[in-house]
Formats: sequence, structure tokens, C-alpha cells
Amino acid sequence: MSVIEIIEIFALVTGVAYVVLEILQKNAMWVVGILTGAACAYSFAVQRSWGMMGLNLYYIVMSVIGLVQWRKDDAAVGEDVIHLRSLPKKTALWSAVGFVLGSLVLIWVFRALGDGVSELDAPATVLSVIATWWLTRSYIQQWMLWVVADALTTMLCVVNGQYWMAFLYLAYIASAVYGYCHWKKKGVEL
Repeated sequence: MSVIEIIEIFALVTGVAYVVLEILQKNAMWVVGILTGAACAYSFAVQRSWGMMGLNLYYIVMSVIGLVQWRKDDAAVGEDVIHLRSLPKKTALWSAVGFVLGSLVLIWVFRALGDGVSELDAPATVLSVIATWWLTRSYIQQWMLWVVADALTTMLCVVNGQYWMAFLYLAYIASAVYGYCHWKKKGVEL
């Protein structure tokens, strides 16, 4: 077994732990996210999937921001409560515009950097950036974005031969569907 396969298996294990903690809305998720982000960033860098590498570096930064935000939310409603916010229409609109423009720009940039699957890498990256921001704000709609982003990333991993990572993203898709249902049932509006 190669070093990269070991790192991908580590990412799979910590990634599954991350999503379980996300569904339960536990602050420990953000700490596990740092470890998963680092492992995934390295794996995608080896494959020259620059968008996914950069995205996982972004996840590390957002894990710190998310931890701070969720601690504030816990203080407002309690630690064992799934806290939700309403998605403002303005945020949804700007996110849609950002998705389209960001995807077009990143496809061009990734092609210039030699990314052979920029048509998958770019939109998956942009959707994941938006979904992560929405996650830090506790918008339930973030789960829907994850289904699409993770499906694109699964295809990217299969094309790149990153089969352990593909399993991780398949698990993320199933978890996103469950997470949406769980948050909808148990969530409390802030």
C-alpha cells in the first residue's frame, strides 16, 4: 500500500467521522475537519486537482470560523440543540451568481494549470465553497448543495483513480440526504 493510499484511507475515516459530527451538529466536527482537510488537500495536490486541493485548504480555514460561529450559536440556544437560520433570498441570489461566474473563471484557470478535469473540478469547488459558508451559518439548504458538489467530486475521484476518496464522497452524498432530514426534523430556528 502506497503512502497516498494510506493518506486517502485516513481521509476516508476522518471524513466519515466529520459528517457524523456534522449531522449531529457537534463542534468537534470542525476539529476533525482540519485533519480531513489536510489529508484531502495533499491527496488532491498529488493528482493535480488544484481546485479540490485549494478547497480543502479553504476547509481548514473555515473550520476555525465555523467553530467560533457555532460556539456563539450554542450560547444562544444551547449546546444540544441543532440551530438553524433562514437562508436570506439575497444570499441565495449572490450564491447563484457566484457559482456561475466562479465556475467559469475556475474552469479557465484550472485548464491553464493543467487540470485535466476542470469541468468537474471547478463547479464542485465553487459549490463546496458556498456550501461550507452556508454550513457555518447553519442554513439547512447547505445539505442540498453538498449532494450536487459531492456527486461531482465522486466523478472527479473516479476519473483520477482516487477510489478511496470516491468512497468518501459517496458516503458524503448519503450523509447529506440524511443530514437534511435530521436537521429539518430536529432543528430550532435562531
